Amino acid sequence: MAAATAANSDGKTGPVSTGVKEHLYKILVIGEFGVGKTSIIRRYTEGYFSPNYKLTIGVDFALKTVDWDKDTKVNLQLWDIAGHERFGHMTRVYYKYAIAAIICFDLSRPATFDSVLKWLNDVNSKVMLANEQPVPIMLLANKCDIDDVQADTDIVNKFCRDYNFIGWFQTSAKSDINIEKAMNFLVEHILSLPTESQQPSEHVSLQSSVTTPNDSQEHPRPPYKQESGCCS
Repeated sequence: MAAATAANSDGKTGPVSTGVKEHLYKILVIGEFGVGKTSIIRRYTEGYFSPNYKLTIGVDFALKTVDWDKDTKVNLQLWDIAGHERFGHMTRVYYKYAIAAIICFDLSRPATFDSVLKWLNDVNSKVMLANEQPVPIMLLANKCDIDDVQADTDIVNKFCRDYNFIGWFQTSAKSDINIEKAMNFLVEHILSLPTESQQPSEHVSLQSSVTTPNDSQEHPRPPYKQESGCCS
């Protein structure tokens, strides 16, 4: 960012501080293949949707700069992790230094919701904030533009509370539903983190994976009804 200049008292020009604080955050976008991760990222960063994306191989990333307010600029690196990479030996490298994660599932494919906890475990076992707290994770129920596949808010709200998601949204990259709203919610949460925790660090232990309230029971799949929601 170019420095601003202004005339000094002696008439000479020189750099002056603009007072804008910049942040750079790495955010993981993960979930099973075909849930729309690339489409969500492309919609948010470039403002368009295409039905012809190729399957992501390995990892890709995109950049987005947000002028959050007059004093704050946020630079986001959105890392698009291929669905087949779950539990691959490279995920530790991909996750390193992430400050937050987005887990996506496809409302029209219930099996992708069943996989959410596996992705959650994978993230929490491999990366954490500098204060050794879990990175904030948001859940996106994508493809809500498809008829008759809206999630039951009560079930997903409870799911978020049980597994400490910071929030969730029904989204559609195709119809541009809740994409920017969800991302603003996540950025706001990141900015609210204590300063000392905003520098993420690599997780040093594999023993802190998610424990469920009742590991012997499979979590129910979400029925498809009602409108989008966000747990608090």
